Amino acid sequence: MNQTEIRKDDHVRISLEEHIAAHHNYWDEVKLIHNALPEINKDEVNLSTTLFDKALGAPIIISGMTGGYAKGKRINEHLAVAAEHFQLGMGVGSQRSALENPALKDTYGVIKDYDIPLRFSNIGASQIVLWGPKNTLDHAHAMIDMIDAHVFIVCLNFLQEVFQPEGEAHAKGCLKAIADLADDLDIPLIVKESGAGISSEVACRLAQTKIAGIDVGGAGGTSFSAIEHYRAKQIHDKLHARGAKTFWDWGIPTPTSILEVGEATDWKLPIIATGGIRNGLDAAKALALGASAAGVARAFLEPATKGKNATMSGVEALIKELRAAMFLVGAGTLQKMKDIGVDLWI
Repeated sequence: MNQTEIRKDDHVRISLEEHIAAHHNYWDEVKLIHNALPEINKDEVNLSTTLFDKALGAPIIISGMTGGYAKGKRINEHLAVAAEHFQLGMGVGSQRSALENPALKDTYGVIKDYDIPLRFSNIGASQIVLWGPKNTLDHAHAMIDMIDAHVFIVCLNFLQEVFQPEGEAHAKGCLKAIADLADDLDIPLIVKESGAGISSEVACRLAQTKIAGIDVGGAGGTSFSAIEHYRAKQIHDKLHARGAKTFWDWGIPTPTSILEVGEATDWKLPIIATGGIRNGLDAAKALALGASAAGVARAFLEPATKGKNATMSGVEALIKELRAAMFLVGAGTLQKMKDIGVDLWI
């Protein structure tokens, strides 16, 4: 494996073997108000929704986790089976490695073999800054074709880049690069954070571009700084290991980020709530706060390494929990979830 493939393997292996979660999950501070008289039947709860003009069976996005190395193909295929069965959205990990090594395209492109209603391409923001406008557009088209993507993600992962030994923390000119790409692409572009959240001030700036949505990617779930801490430790890089540990819990909590982004954009852009979603109850809390969908990664990663049946079971359990939460608050539709009572202690 080359260095990029080793890094991608490290990310998945460390996520499975080490404690890499934030020390506090902020979804525990969000409480839905129980409705003792819901006046609906559980089997009448309707989870279907439309996101970026695509019909979904439930407001769940399988967030991009991997690709670009041999084991990534198997993980993505298992996730794709579940995305097809339950008609969920699905993303892949950063596709940069397949641009550098075309032999790795099928580790991402395997998801094209499945009837997934909403597929997300993915590249880090530093890359589009470094590539420049023309190369960025050419590469974006290649990534879109790789998985027949419906939506293109630019991932703001600067916290991880700062503490990655080989990181590229290039942010100067990033907003313009995003704006230019959103203008030029013929599919929607959304901006996603990777575990540190998006503030109201940043949301305001993004809303001045033609982006189609925001994935808040808030703090409280997987700490990508923690992952880089363990990566630095294994190569005896004490400087990066110390810095990554110091910033382990850095970021804006996901529930807070949903509210900040929504209020800053007047709730006109779809919001995907990624960051610490462990189960269907957390997903329900995200919807009640105003998110259009919940993005799930870590909760599906371990089942996806075991096989298709384990992945299907994990996704089914989360959807069942979401349905139960909606029933217990008396919300028969996703629209009604936005009208229920929520207590927030953050």
